Amino acid sequence: MAKRFGGKFSPDGSAPDAMPHADRPTARSDAAPAYRGAKVAPAGARSNVMFIPGVMLAFFALGSPPVAMLAGLAGAAALVLGAWLLRDGLKAEAAYHDRKVARRPAIPRKIFAALLCGAGVGLAVWRAHQGIVAPVLFGFAATALHFAAFGIDPMSDKGMEGIDSFQQDRVARVVDEAEAHLTAMADAVKRADDAQVEARVERLAAKVREMIRTVEEDPRDLTAARKFLGVYLMGARDAAAKFADVYARSRDRSAKSDFMMLLTDLEASFDQKHRALLLDDNADLNVEIEVLRDRLQREGVHLSREMR
Repeated sequence: MAKRFGGKFSPDGSAPDAMPHADRPTARSDAAPAYRGAKVAPAGARSNVMFIPGVMLAFFALGSPPVAMLAGLAGAAALVLGAWLLRDGLKAEAAYHDRKVARRPAIPRKIFAALLCGAGVGLAVWRAHQGIVAPVLFGFAATALHFAAFGIDPMSDKGMEGIDSFQQDRVARVVDEAEAHLTAMADAVKRADDAQVEARVERLAAKVREMIRTVEEDPRDLTAARKFLGVYLMGARDAAAKFADVYARSRDRSAKSDFMMLLTDLEASFDQKHRALLLDDNADLNVEIEVLRDRLQREGVHLSREMR
């Protein structure tokens, strides 16, 4: 009998004989693709290349006289620290823009990175020309170019009007915990070295982050979603770690089948709960609309049938 060609690098990521037919998870026709929600890494080659000047400066400073060597090493440390802060600042900025409700970063990493870049360049110039004017000018130019290339950190909160700060802090703690569980899951399944499993974990993470965004926009949903974002994800993280250990040693197909079924059940549960949260939000909106209509009617304003 003819068999459909496939493999772990095929679009569906499944091999035809990867698991028995009886144990194979049933595919849903409306399942989201594995690449849904995929984004370009905010800290890419643009930020990683900023480590190169610091490393080169430290290398060339080693053969210099003591004072010049210390200045070169100090400049190299400033450049490397600035590059590290820049990478974290780009990640924080990307997370800020991804959310509809977000606080500004507590530490302006990109601004500090620009100042450290200017200081590192100034020390590098002073190492060769021990004056004042040239290092200051080059340091100021490096700082300005850094701001022009990477910008500054978000300086204001977004979407926080009318939201209780205490409730928002509770949501932030739960969200941070959920993101930590998702990161631990992704790191654990990498040890299994199976592209299909990694794709399924990414798909589950995308579904979880949809719920996270809903809770961030309306903190009143936290009570209903807290068990999903805490207990369920913690159990999924532990199951992912155990599966990775077993599958990396034995390549057991039944273990993979069981874990894939667990991910399918979790995704269905999160999808159902997310839909329930959205329905609750719509119900609250309908109540507000009806209350507003009653007030308008008491004031003598009658809405037409078309507006209803």
